[in-house]
Amino acid sequence: MDTSKTPIVLTAFGTTTRAMDTYNYMDKIIRERFSNHKIEWAYSSRMVRDFSKKREKIYLKSPQQVLSDLVAEGYPWAVVQSIHLVCGNEFDRLVEEIQHVPIRTSVGLPLLHSPKDYDRVAAGIVDLLPELKEECVIIVGHGTDHPMWAAYIAFEHKLQVRYGPDIHVGMIENEDSCERIVQAVRESGKRKALLIPFMLVAGVHFKEDLVGNGEDSWKNRIEREGIEVRAIDKGLGFHRPIVEIFMDHIKDALDAIPNTASSSFAS
Repeated sequence: MDTSKTPIVLTAFGTTTRAMDTYNYMDKIIRERFSNHKIEWAYSSRMVRDFSKKREKIYLKSPQQVLSDLVAEGYPWAVVQSIHLVCGNEFDRLVEEIQHVPIRTSVGLPLLHSPKDYDRVAAGIVDLLPELKEECVIIVGHGTDHPMWAAYIAFEHKLQVRYGPDIHVGMIENEDSCERIVQAVRESGKRKALLIPFMLVAGVHFKEDLVGNGEDSWKNRIEREGIEVRAIDKGLGFHRPIVEIFMDHIKDALDAIPNTASSSFAS
């Protein structure tokens, strides 16, 4: 099949903050690489879609809505690219949801899927890291109650193999990793830490759970231990090596469309 005209639906969780700028940055890069393709965005979070509609008067579409529009335009196939970090609950719901739309789909996988993905992300964030002589690095993601919570532990292992023991990966949910990491930092003898959001956008979780003024924010919990904290205030989506991994997953999804499929629009 000639997939040069196959539309690409970039499907993100969404955000209720001005961190939507991250998606705009990604959109520009992706459109440059896939210039012949129709590019659409969809948002998997109903909460985000409802918030945007009520508070911002912005109407964000669900994956079902975008795919239904493509059906009406006559497209027989679409690539649905997950803009999630792991194959967790949001990804599972996305796969389930798109099955109810009468269009053939090829799904692009989240950021961390294959061992190669883990290695590429670990290598791709090197320019965010200090020399680790005085600072520890603490990378914090959302976490999940899905079995894929283990992806965070696997990613920490990859980072420590590459950069040494003073780099840690924690989760906001489903593990009290802050206490574990603070203990590790104390034992290292270092009194400075760099906090990096392991999130596509530096949205609500970054502003409240990581660096917020509340006593339970990661920044305040770490500082109470006498450790000086600074933070990077941009999500991974603003980092080109990360966007390139997503783009390679889009290419893989395009390549997975069978050669025997019809290249013409549906009638």
